[in-house]
Amino acid sequence: MTDTAFHHQLQGYSLTTAEILYRLPDHPKLLQSYLWQDYDLAPRFPKLTDFLDFWSTHLDGALYRVLVAHRRLIAPTEFSFVAGELRLN
Repeated sequence: MTDTAFHHQLQGYSLTTAEILYRLPDHPKLLQSYLWQDYDLAPRFPKLTDFLDFWSTHLDGALYRVLVAHRRLIAPTEFSFVAGELRLN
């Protein structure tokens, strides 16, 4: 048995978290928060985009704001180890 999350990570996917703020249909001045999490590819986020398209066409709550957290958005793109060490006292 194989883990699909592991296979996604090998293909470049990383865990993506999105906080979706939307307006309540009956009370449009109030905002509700929804957390979405799945493995996705940065920077295009195809799974998140598909989910937001589904939301816009099938759900009544109008989207207000989407905040996205992903490893490639906050991690350095390149990391190298130093061959030596210099100490100052």
